[in-house]
Amino acid sequence: MSKLFIVPTPVGNLEDITYRAVRILEEVDLILAEDTRRTSILLKRYGLVKKTLSHHKFNEHKFLASLVSRISRGERMALVSEAGMPGISDPGYLLIRECLANGIEVEALPGPTAFLPALVASGLPCDRFCFEGFLPQKKGRLKKLEELRNESRTIIFYESPFRVRKSLEQFEGIFGGDRPACLARELSKIHEEYIRGSLREILDILAEREVKGECILIVGGRS
Repeated sequence: MSKLFIVPTPVGNLEDITYRAVRILEEVDLILAEDTRRTSILLKRYGLVKKTLSHHKFNEHKFLASLVSRISRGERMALVSEAGMPGISDPGYLLIRECLANGIEVEALPGPTAFLPALVASGLPCDRFCFEGFLPQKKGRLKKLEELRNESRTIIFYESPFRVRKSLEQFEGIFGGDRPACLARELSKIHEEYIRGSLREILDILAEREVKGECILIVGGRS
């Protein structure tokens, strides 16, 4: 039966993949990978020899129709991102939407995603939260933060290590320096780190050090 499988992959530690995910990757006809180099490392780790095809934000529109057609004709494909759950700040939505529109079954596996462990371990309330992903780099960035000024839920952002300080400074200016926050860095990797405190305290800690690796910024909601 033709089907598209959405397969989460580890955000760092390659052991964070499910038995079911490995089985699906072994059974499908083709793996659509955001980064074929990263995916090849994962496949090699689990002894899988599979055909992969590059599928990322720069080519997903171009090959959308042909992929849907191939799946409709009976091919079983798995979609994986560079790390974590496809579609969460990663390519995936367009292909999923088109498959469903064409009557193709989509099966999403549970598995790794970066923001949930970061939220739970941040020490901030995690019963209610909003996920914002990556903020616009320029146009609309401050407007979006202004819209979040009075948000009472915990707010989660993804951010590049090169823009972490700038983001924290903007957060301080809009949310206030005493707003509780957490910087989660390099989750599940050797240098995993959590920096917890107020926005001002985190900025002070980062003043004398370089920020590296994948970063998640979590900001407490307005009380």
